[in-house]
Amino acid sequence: MDLGLKGKVALVMASSRGLGQAMAVSLAREGVKVAVTGRNPEGLKKSVEMIEAAGGTALALSWDLSDSSLIDSLVSKVEKELGPIDILINNTGGPPPTLALGQDPALWQKSFNDMVLSLISITDRVLPGMRQRQWGRIITSTTSGAIAPIKNLAISNTLRAALLAWSKTLAAEVAADGITVNVIMPGRVATDRLRQLDEARAQRENMSYESVVKASQSQIPMGRYGDPQEYGDAAAFLASRNASYITGSVIRVDGGQIQAI
Repeated sequence: MDLGLKGKVALVMASSRGLGQAMAVSLAREGVKVAVTGRNPEGLKKSVEMIEAAGGTALALSWDLSDSSLIDSLVSKVEKELGPIDILINNTGGPPPTLALGQDPALWQKSFNDMVLSLISITDRVLPGMRQRQWGRIITSTTSGAIAPIKNLAISNTLRAALLAWSKTLAAEVAADGITVNVIMPGRVATDRLRQLDEARAQRENMSYESVVKASQSQIPMGRYGDPQEYGDAAAFLASRNASYITGSVIRVDGGQIQAI
């Protein structure tokens, strides 16, 4: 299937590893020129290599989402070197595991700035160009905890839920401009982040890592963790011309895991 993306330009946040990297590679396979971002030089190098191996064009940007002063200059760099941004993939790393009770307000504030306000500010920067061209895709990657809160991930659950409400509101505001705004939500996809969470649970509950994985997979109807590329391919579809009538939606890539309706 031709997704109609050849020659488009994408900015994929937090794409030096994991789900961000997978989404960047899937877009590159469709002929998209991709700007990848992150703080890990080795991870960025790996993302560029994967994109180029897929036949794509990549631009690597060292980008710390906690520094809002970088937004205009780095977006301008993408526009200058690759062209106007057609597709924005909003993605961030996750905060440390936390309970809901008793967290330092400074941690809440920092997490909000890094995980929510940064993405809103980047979106505000690229949207005027999309509106002018009457075409654009805003895709925000969140977590299943936003609709079915995950134990010991209170900050992540709370702030990702805020992104769902923001995306739904924004979708209605820009739909008439040919811009779609959607959320993509992973279940348990085999990334370094998931491994870290499983290892933390094993230590917390005095279990072996293998038994944690087995128990976790038993709760997924498909009986396995997802492959990151399955997630990336879903994002590429949402970015495509074939998905032009899908907006304000939450697309779950979860193997049937999430029980909330």
